[in-house]
Amino acid sequence: MSFIEATAVEKNGDEAYHARLHPDWSVGRRLHGGYLVATAVRAAVASCGENTPDPVAVSAQCFRPPQVGPALVRTETLKQGRTVAVVRAVLEQEGVACLEATVNAGTLADVAPTWTDPPTMDDGPGDDAVDVSVTPGGEVFLLSRACEVYLDPTGAAFLSASRGEPRLRLWVRPRGEQPDLLFALLAGDISMPTTFNLGMFGWTPTVQLTALLRAHPAPGWLAISVESRSVHGGWFDEDATVTDSRGRIVCQARQLALTPR
Repeated sequence: MSFIEATAVEKNGDEAYHARLHPDWSVGRRLHGGYLVATAVRAAVASCGENTPDPVAVSAQCFRPPQVGPALVRTETLKQGRTVAVVRAVLEQEGVACLEATVNAGTLADVAPTWTDPPTMDDGPGDDAVDVSVTPGGEVFLLSRACEVYLDPTGAAFLSASRGEPRLRLWVRPRGEQPDLLFALLAGDISMPTTFNLGMFGWTPTVQLTALLRAHPAPGWLAISVESRSVHGGWFDEDATVTDSRGRIVCQARQLALTPR
């Protein structure tokens, strides 16, 4: 199922939206966190009315993993200003909250940046790039049904069963459609954990994610540079910078996650 279809929401009364969570957007038995955040954010911006704004900043807290199937997103407008609206969105199943996102919404102007320092990456995967679905453990990466994800083998030490720094580079695009702003948000969480390069494999649940959306992506591949600055005491951070095919930064994401048990 396409990304736009899989994140679609339908209004159900005042400040509530129906969603249907699709198995294509999963890693193993769990729905992908970035996909869940994007679904909640789509409901949040829809609640702003006819002049649906752009999400410009998102702060998400993950409580428990939902299951494939119907879900409800409850929204609450916390502020409605002339430039910025603030909306809380809670994704729940059977009355139990699974994820909460606070969304700052405004307008992203299509102008050149005054100053920018994006990572240097090709605008698409080269011939040596590796399809993530065929990497070690890639059989559980079910997102490859719905989007193409390629890994830069340079620096991906885990591919050769060796150790390296927790830094990775990838390219992603949805199948059958062009990336939109919410897909850029998902791209900020698309990478396998950088702790793979430290020999640490297994489920690494996101506890908190903060993302800044900077521009609507141009058609084509999104490039992602992701790194960890500290793996310490059962916790690790990841910073992801997502650029579009024009080399513009479209998303900056930071998350705190748990290392594998």
